Amino acid sequence: MKSKFAPAIALALGAATMGTASAADLAAAPYAAPGVAAIYNWSGFYIGINGGVGSGHNCWDFVDPTTGGLVNEGCHNATGGTAGGQIGYREQAGNWVFGFEAQGNWADFSGDNISLVFPGSAVVTGDRNRTRIDAFGLFTGQVGYAWNNALFYVKGGGAVVGERYDIFAAPGTPGAGVLQAFGRETRWGGTVGAGLEFGFAPNWSVGVEYDHLFLNVSTIGFTTSAGVAFQSDSIRQDVDMALVRVNYRFGVPAY
Repeated sequence: MKSKFAPAIALALGAATMGTASAADLAAAPYAAPGVAAIYNWSGFYIGINGGVGSGHNCWDFVDPTTGGLVNEGCHNATGGTAGGQIGYREQAGNWVFGFEAQGNWADFSGDNISLVFPGSAVVTGDRNRTRIDAFGLFTGQVGYAWNNALFYVKGGGAVVGERYDIFAAPGTPGAGVLQAFGRETRWGGTVGAGLEFGFAPNWSVGVEYDHLFLNVSTIGFTTSAGVAFQSDSIRQDVDMALVRVNYRFGVPAY
């Protein structure tokens, strides 16, 4: 005789079987692996700002008007701050990054020394020679190597500097501090540098850079404020700078 409970028992067994299968399916669900890390892309046009400090090393030699020989007047460092901007383009190929850049800066590098040729005294007015760099521009190519959002690069190219040279009456002499003569020039030379840059957000990066400017030797003719020839000096110069830079890169997202 069949039990009147048989249908109920069969139904319960069926439900238990379905519950076991569902639990097994859940246990076998695949694990979602973490996503692959995004790769930073350095390619594209960029524009940015920079600021920092610099120092120009300057040595003056008086040009003897009779013999044309040079007489050492001494050296000094022209130091101060600078701020400006840059615009450029980079192209990334694998880990290598290539580019070019134009940079223009305002500067306030200034320094002076008492002339060794015309030191002055309480009776005779001596010379205090001053160099002042007002602005500079750099036109460079770049080669870099990237580790995702970190980029190390070297650069090199041309440099142009706008500067003024002043001869004042030396301290402790009659008319001390009075401008006696001045000269101006736009001097061309070369530059090399290196930098380290980090992408901290899509399309944004921040970095530090060191630059050395080779400005060679130039002969400067000095005149008084009335336009009268005063003297000539052969001036040797180079410049070192440390800059902090922030760039914005145009185009597709950086990741």
